[in-house]
Amino acid sequence: MSWSTPEPLRRYLTDLVTVAGNVLGAELCGAYAAGSVGLSAYHPGRSDVDVALICAGPLDRRVAEELVARLRHEALPCPARGLELVVYRREVARSGTPEPGFEVELNTGARMDFRVSYGPAQRPSADGLFWYGLDRSILHQSGQALLGPPAADAFADLAPDDLHRLVLDALRWWLARPTPAGEVPAPGAEDAVLGACRSWVRLRTGIWLPKVAAGRRLVDESGPLVDVDTIELVERSIAARDGGVPPTGAAARAFQRRVLTDLTGTPADR
Repeated sequence: MSWSTPEPLRRYLTDLVTVAGNVLGAELCGAYAAGSVGLSAYHPGRSDVDVALICAGPLDRRVAEELVARLRHEALPCPARGLELVVYRREVARSGTPEPGFEVELNTGARMDFRVSYGPAQRPSADGLFWYGLDRSILHQSGQALLGPPAADAFADLAPDDLHRLVLDALRWWLARPTPAGEVPAPGAEDAVLGACRSWVRLRTGIWLPKVAAGRRLVDESGPLVDVDTIELVERSIAARDGGVPPTGAAARAFQRRVLTDLTGTPADR
């Protein structure tokens, strides 16, 4: 883990790996910090804890349910907003597939709705099935091994065409989400803006960056996306992550459309 990872989070991740090992035994092949922890951008009070586990083969449902019971917040309190845990078979992690391919997905925390899915068939397509391939791509680049081989060896990256498609799927999913009407600040709009920046940076530069770093990287670039309004929007979005006023939903959506148009060469649907 990064030297900047808070000590309570370090202890939690150590305990999580211990519990997972007690439940899965020899089936547990690896455990990896993903998301903001993996990208060394964990923000106490705001960030989730993202963890990927790798198991040797398909999980028996009873074992999967025990893992969920032992790792949910009520059993192992998460010091962050919540835990987002995904379990993959070793062959899926190494395959570079764009498909979800997970065994178990668990969301749990003091400020997160509890949710569990035992396989992709239980995941509503409206919630997005692109997350998993993108998360494994980030893990390949920046995952931090808590147990097992380096993340770059445990997770294969996506093929360029699959990566491009999933990034565009994610942008379109964000655009399809309802936003408040009118020119009023919209909580969460800052993540929509900075998430679009991260998508743009990944496809244009080949690097996954944390959201804030991606926003700064985009405004440092020259091109049709970067003007006074864009710089102001990105700076406002970054400030909103530390308690500032978020941008309006209309401004966020307009920026997302511009990013999508830049990446596809085709005007985005309204």
